[in-house]
Amino acid sequence: MTSFQPTALTNSWPLWEKPRHFDLGHVLNCAVTDLIQPAQIGELGIHHAGCWECDLSDDSLIWSGGIYDIFGLPRAAPVRRDEAVGRYCEHSRAKMERLRVYAIKHRRGFTLDVDIQPASGCARHVRLIAAPICEGNRVVRLHGLKLII
Repeated sequence: MTSFQPTALTNSWPLWEKPRHFDLGHVLNCAVTDLIQPAQIGELGIHHAGCWECDLSDDSLIWSGGIYDIFGLPRAAPVRRDEAVGRYCEHSRAKMERLRVYAIKHRRGFTLDVDIQPASGCARHVRLIAAPICEGNRVVRLHGLKLII
């Protein structure tokens, strides 16, 4: 008997395709999921998602409650980007960092399946959807969604 292993997703896309890639965000609105505490999610926890943003001027992070849950951290705890990136398994971290640099340089979004090691619990498979936010011709922030797959 073989277990199901989802095909890892790695792809870069132009910003004009952003609505197509962020459709899940309309279904899993973070304002709603943030009201639900992890203990109340139950079986739906396998589909838990959250929104995030990274300011490129100082690498500061803004996370919705769902992102804290995915990383197994207390909601609203201060988290530095280097700490969050340290939770990615090495192979995932390398791919994510390469796509991040490419996204910033070429003003493109990306989707990537990654493995992370939460602060508590077993490793998780997470879909990372990211897109740059531009001011004029300059990328100033990245933002996106993460969801457990």
